[in-house]
Amino acid sequence: MAEKKPVTNTTLLRLKERGEKISCVTSYDASFTCLLEDAGVEVVLVGDSLGMVLQGHDSTLPVTMDDMIYHSSCVARAGCSALRIVDMPFMSYSGVDLALDNAARLMREGGAQMVKLEGGEQVSGIVRALTAQGIPVCAHLGLTPQSVHQLGGYGVQGREAEPAQRLRDDALLLQDAGASLLVLECIPAELARQVSESLQIPTIGIGAGPDCDGQVLVLYDLLGITPGKRPAFSHNFLEDAADIPAALRAYVEAVKAGRFPAQQHSFE
Repeated sequence: MAEKKPVTNTTLLRLKERGEKISCVTSYDASFTCLLEDAGVEVVLVGDSLGMVLQGHDSTLPVTMDDMIYHSSCVARAGCSALRIVDMPFMSYSGVDLALDNAARLMREGGAQMVKLEGGEQVSGIVRALTAQGIPVCAHLGLTPQSVHQLGGYGVQGREAEPAQRLRDDALLLQDAGASLLVLECIPAELARQVSESLQIPTIGIGAGPDCDGQVLVLYDLLGITPGKRPAFSHNFLEDAADIPAALRAYVEAVKAGRFPAQQHSFE
């Protein structure tokens, strides 16, 4: 079997241009990363969601830089072709110098190929500073879990005219600042469609409807093993699969074919 070519920013841009969906899943260790590679996932996200699904916290806020570096390095050692994006945890990018230092650690010690941070206009200067130093950035708008207390919970964002327009404006600002990718979480499907069509960079949706350029799910949600209530936008792909590898392949196939997310996984 021919060795897979590494997935890069350019790969994702070409997929968007061709109208081919991008599949992304969170991973926190080498073993699951290898299974995701075999399933054909293009992007692996080492998410600070590990604070909830691995560490048992009720939010992502307690996750530290050392936690992210540890799990990112585990994922990197799998040696896969998928693009590796790593979350910058809460308060690790509150200023330019701090953001540069921590992003450098994620790349140097954790093997990150791109870093992800949450927020709009308020982080556009950070995005610009990181990309100026050759650090690729994935931005994140909509429901931003690190701001859960300010948002008042894990609700759908951008339903009213003013916040919807602010999100559209922020998306363009982040692209202009140099972001290579944009995650849209828990926003109305129509708003996500508008944002995706307005940008040159790819969008990755989670609870943002079917018209984003790609989709991401938390691995544990995808397999139906997250404790407690499963998010409404997720689907248990293991339910109808023979085993975990089959469930991961089913997810990738459903994303690629446009069958996931369906209407019941989207918001109006």
